[in-house]
Amino acid sequence: MARRLFAARVALATVVVLGILALVAIFWVGRLIVALLFLAIVIASAIRPGVEAMRRRRVPRGFGVLVHYALFFGLIALGLWLIVPASIDQVQAALGPSNGLRTEAQHATGVKQDILMALDRRLRDVPSGGELVDPAVHYGRTAFEVVIGTFFVFATAAYWIVERDRAIDVVCSVLPRSKRKTVRETWELIDLRLGAFVRGQAVLIVIVAVLLSAGFWAIGLPYWLLVGALAGLVEIVPVIGPLVAGIVAIGVGLSVSTHLAVVAGLIVLGVRLLEDYLIIPRVLGHSVGLSPLVVLVSVTLVGVVFGGFAVILAVPLASICVTLFDVVVREKDPAEEEVPSVIFPAQDSE
Repeated sequence: MARRLFAARVALATVVVLGILALVAIFWVGRLIVALLFLAIVIASAIRPGVEAMRRRRVPRGFGVLVHYALFFGLIALGLWLIVPASIDQVQAALGPSNGLRTEAQHATGVKQDILMALDRRLRDVPSGGELVDPAVHYGRTAFEVVIGTFFVFATAAYWIVERDRAIDVVCSVLPRSKRKTVRETWELIDLRLGAFVRGQAVLIVIVAVLLSAGFWAIGLPYWLLVGALAGLVEIVPVIGPLVAGIVAIGVGLSVSTHLAVVAGLIVLGVRLLEDYLIIPRVLGHSVGLSPLVVLVSVTLVGVVFGGFAVILAVPLASICVTLFDVVVREKDPAEEEVPSVIFPAQDSE
């Protein structure tokens, strides 16, 4: 009997281990879909307070989602309409045969030449309209995949907003009654933190892009709009993004003079300090509750496992893990945790 019991336990452990390995393999193969699903949930968390506020005014959730999507894409279209004409001129100047980076790189030496040559190579890698058909087909296929992925994310986010409460009820129904309240409140806390982070990050991107573009224009930095817009976009990537923005601004400044490069770097540093000590505390606050070390480690791990495209999900994923750790291991009461409020008041998020 003892041998049979031991054999049964070994067989059960083997099945469990094989099941875990199979799940890991499936997860690894479908990691792109998993990342897109997670992105959809994050987006849903960001707009859910607005949808719920409209629902309390007897507006159906589906229509509320459409209103938010129309506003979102309308703002993007307005921004593109305002900046695209100037951006096209700057891109054509940057890709032209007589751009300042290439000319200055030919006469520079040392580290300055290395930086300028690296930037020039990046610019030459951008495909132009006169390239052959094969690259055009490749980029066309990539653009089609991006469109399909975008539709999948926003459609999934819309369905998740409508079905989220039902999903929570299903999960809680299979748990012991003593755990249901904690699970529901933890789920709600995670949702609030994710939504606050996304809304705050969007506000932060706009502020940083506007401030840096204005500063670069004031000092006469070449391609000031492109560099400022890039600096705003890379704010999506914590820690690494601002560093990249500073390197690009200094590199472009070196195409004119060392003095301009130093001034451009100081502007990036000044905006970064303003962001850390004034903008972030007021806009984001402690919406995700993460230390800079946790952010850096999570960005690195997510980038290695999922690839560079997924680093924008590193902070939301780390926020979920930290929240679960606080509730499960440290036994914190999720109902007593700080409820972040960015754009929407806390009651609109409940």
